Amino acid sequence: MPQIDTGQLLARDRVDPSLVPQRTLSTGAVMPAIGLGTFGSDHVSPDEVADAVVAAAKFGYRHFDCASVYGNEEQIGRALAEVMRAGVKREELWINSKLWNDKHGEDDVAASCEKSLADLQLDYLDLYLVHWPFPNFHPPGCDVSARSNDARPYIHANYMKTWRSMEKLVDRGLVHHIGTSNMTIPKLKLVLEDATIKPAVNEMELHPHFQQPELFQFVRANGIQPIGYSPLGSPHRPERDRTPEDTSPTEDAVILRIAQHHHVHPAVVCLKWAVQRGHTPIPFSTNKRNILSNLLGVAFDPLTAEEMREIQAIDRNCRLIKGQVFLWKEGQTWEDLWDVNGNITPP
Repeated sequence: MPQIDTGQLLARDRVDPSLVPQRTLSTGAVMPAIGLGTFGSDHVSPDEVADAVVAAAKFGYRHFDCASVYGNEEQIGRALAEVMRAGVKREELWINSKLWNDKHGEDDVAASCEKSLADLQLDYLDLYLVHWPFPNFHPPGCDVSARSNDARPYIHANYMKTWRSMEKLVDRGLVHHIGTSNMTIPKLKLVLEDATIKPAVNEMELHPHFQQPELFQFVRANGIQPIGYSPLGSPHRPERDRTPEDTSPTEDAVILRIAQHHHVHPAVVCLKWAVQRGHTPIPFSTNKRNILSNLLGVAFDPLTAEEMREIQAIDRNCRLIKGQVFLWKEGQTWEDLWDVNGNITPP
């Protein structure tokens, strides 16, 4: 991450993609170490998200994190087509999508992937993830107390049937890499034992107040790249997902002080920390100034080793995306989803 004068940064209107840090996956493929998240359609329109994709590509982003459940892949597909018409080659882009929970059936995986490809106007995905390890469907916008009548716990044999179907997508050339999301160490250990194609990445909540050091080290030790969602502490998450004990990393005194020193927004400090720590943040924004400043922040003016240590010390183990709607029986708490005692929660 090169040093550069702050005044020079403010005058820039894009970042050369070659200057953006990269991650090398176990296959040898290279993935940009920051992406634009596209989960925003709970509070902004799909067209606004698509406009953000076009703007981000102009600024130098090449990594876009999508999902069928976000309800905007068709609009993003038109945006990506516009980006490629403007001269960005397909092979320069890194596009993710995800399999939603009601599509875990063996016959549904391929159909869901093909639908995402058609909506995104692509011949292949660089990465396809199993969005959650629970095949539990819930209606959009439901309360956190909602429970599907068909809700089920994590059953490894069933998950592996889904994973085998994911592996077939690689065999067909529809997907170059497959990965996991919202997994725990006990679950990942089982997948690593049984998978023919190992997960290339694990997408997980990561920000300065929720650093998940044990899981972070586990995935890296097993050749899995961590992608961090909610890297800014998900400030725009729905009110229904908020609890009194939640904290905000962008309001932390340490983050604020470091931001002042670097003359950047506190959000940019969170992203610098993420990239320098070794995971790939996927912040979402439709604000073009913020989209550009986020990219500039991770490409230039790195945090010092002391600043990195200071941020490491403010971990509060504060999970913000708790996933209550994926619980499968009455009387449970959200901790049951995350195997906090080191074992998979039994049915």
